[in-house]
Amino acid sequence: MNTYKIGVIRVLTTEDPELLNLHGRLLEQYYPMFQTVSRCIPDQWEGIHDDATMAAGVPKVVAMARQMYEEGFDAIIVSCAGDPGVAQARAEVPIPVIGGGESTATLARFYGGKVGTLGITADIPEAYPRILGDALIPEAGIGEGVRSALDLMTPAGREATMAAARHQQELGAQVLALSCTGMATIGIAPFIRDELGIPVLDPVLCEGAVTLFELLRRAQQPAPAQN
Repeated sequence: MNTYKIGVIRVLTTEDPELLNLHGRLLEQYYPMFQTVSRCIPDQWEGIHDDATMAAGVPKVVAMARQMYEEGFDAIIVSCAGDPGVAQARAEVPIPVIGGGESTATLARFYGGKVGTLGITADIPEAYPRILGDALIPEAGIGEGVRSALDLMTPAGREATMAAARHQQELGAQVLALSCTGMATIGIAPFIRDELGIPVLDPVLCEGAVTLFELLRRAQQPAPAQN
């Protein structure tokens, strides 16, 4: 089995190695052919959750992606459903750069029906309406009092998120596309699935699936002709 060196960019600054490496460990669990190295961008202690933190974070993601490419990584995952810096990094490096939001929205289309979201912002990340169109429930799913990934890690934040998931189903959601990778950090997807009885897409699982697909797709392309 081929193995791939995957750079995982975390957009929540942390000095906790367990938290830093959590998404990488999940990716290696889901995809045993991945060998991950996780790094967080600097000075984003509340992650990326609004226009100001997005503007500050994008150039940091691009710089880190460029460094990972220079170090010989096979692909880069920006583990954030807002996909900060993904498009810009793709213009900078020739290896796959995969974002959590694009991946989750794309795979949500597989199930058909109405798709609800569940995240940490009152605005749904850009990739979801762009990819899902009319299939997307336009009201963002967000737990009361939840404003950053840190809030998800509290009992109150978790319960508020469960309540928001139930409300998305009341609005007609037949699929839930989680719109914050912090949902993977707290491992909430299977609990929502078991309570609501509908598919719940974990962004970390989705970003890994799209990364593997793109690596395999590129491996099948013919080598450039030699002069």
